[in-house]
Amino acid sequence: MKRKTRLLSIMLVTAFFVSGCGLIGSPPDKRSPTIHNSQTVSIVISNLGMTFPSGMDENDNRYLNYIEEETGLEIQVTTPPPEVYNEKLDVIMSSGNLPDMMHAYEPVWFGNYAKQGAFMPLDDLIDRYGPNLKEKIPSEIWDRVRYGGKIYAVPSLNEVSGVELVYARKDWLDRLGLKPPVTLDEYYEVIRAFTQDDPDGNGIDDTMGLIFTANLGRSAPFFGAFGTQINSWFEQNGKLVNGNILPETKEALAYLAKLYKEGLLDREFPLNLQNNLYEKIENGTVGLFSAAWYDTRGPIADNMKKDPNAQWIALEYPTGPNGLKGVYDKDIIRGYNVIPARSQNAESVIKMLDFIVSDYKNLKLGFENEIWRLENGRMVTNFEKHDEHLYRGIYQSLVDVPDPVLFRERLDSLGDFQLYTNLEIIKKSVIKNEFYGIPTPTMSKYDKKLGELQDIFTRIIMGIEPIESFDTYVERWKQEGGEEITKEVNEWYRNRDRTRLEDGLNE
Repeated sequence: MKRKTRLLSIMLVTAFFVSGCGLIGSPPDKRSPTIHNSQTVSIVISNLGMTFPSGMDENDNRYLNYIEEETGLEIQVTTPPPEVYNEKLDVIMSSGNLPDMMHAYEPVWFGNYAKQGAFMPLDDLIDRYGPNLKEKIPSEIWDRVRYGGKIYAVPSLNEVSGVELVYARKDWLDRLGLKPPVTLDEYYEVIRAFTQDDPDGNGIDDTMGLIFTANLGRSAPFFGAFGTQINSWFEQNGKLVNGNILPETKEALAYLAKLYKEGLLDREFPLNLQNNLYEKIENGTVGLFSAAWYDTRGPIADNMKKDPNAQWIALEYPTGPNGLKGVYDKDIIRGYNVIPARSQNAESVIKMLDFIVSDYKNLKLGFENEIWRLENGRMVTNFEKHDEHLYRGIYQSLVDVPDPVLFRERLDSLGDFQLYTNLEIIKKSVIKNEFYGIPTPTMSKYDKKLGELQDIFTRIIMGIEPIESFDTYVERWKQEGGEEITKEVNEWYRNRDRTRLEDGLNE
């Protein structure tokens, strides 16, 4: 139920590879044996919005060719457009002309088709052909992709625990004589001053205090100040409840509606895509926003190049009236590799994925002594080549696994962008989503309808609907599937606790 806009989801995955797509000094990996049968494997994956160097494409490039050479496979790649990726997966599933493997991002999509028997169980194949997959993916993660006791996907994992933290223009704070805000009231005053008090000193009314993207993207810290997050589940009195219907969410919407009414929140936020947000930050019209941890290497860095006087600092998360603060956590699973039930090449698919997870340096870092090299034990990156070869993430991200020991070295090697520091700030304040099981049966049934109902949040903030409309939304949410979903989620929660107790007794 943790529903993100597809474009934002794809952009976050893309930016992950742009900002921190590898580590250094990995210990020797166990390699899968080379396959010599020249079998053809067809896969459907996302291109993550990447572009290829001239003369290359998704089926002819150095990294795919490298995988083919090492495995002996011929891999046919199809990359539906990121903007309609999930829709295309549905079309493919209903076409009858199925590939050997598909990579999906939405847990509801995965759960829906797994329950229909559309995928092949992978336990035996992984036992026989996936030694590196078994070694590098923890057992509790495999449990997350089981249905009816069988594994139905090879998961790809996140290396970060969260995404958002607040950044602000320090030079604007200094010019206006303001201290970095902490409480919601202090945030309000800074956002107001950044909008109305000419913080850039040019005598023109051309600045905005706060910016979001469509579907309330980049708003998490303000909901966190009230102790809630959209599309997350929270424990209350021994049961799980959805954050969308909590009174605290109504309070957060009222706070944001006040900002919008007073012209302090970007009027265009319902239309902002990621590129619009980046452009406005780069052009120096934004004073404060919820940044992704890698934005210091993106729009913030671009703004400082454009304006040498610009200075940005990370702020403490806004603290609400009850002392609460934080942002949503990032699910450990970010992708699912599934094999359609009728695939004739499942063995080769598992061998391919096993090779990808084993070949850490070349596929995640790029080719040594071309993209990077070691000097006195430290990694030195050729950033021009690094950026030119970012497309390697299309293939490597199919089976990504964390390596926390080396993570900081990699991030620090990318330059003085505070990437590791940003992630440490986020880690301390993530608000945990208590439901992380395979989507329940009614989630796939009602997910789209409930998602459409959620548009009322934007209308409330814009003043199109009064704040009292939130109460009507809560009732409709319950009636149109939310109550059934809540029952199933709590059944999972009870069973999870029972399993934990049994495991503890058996130790």
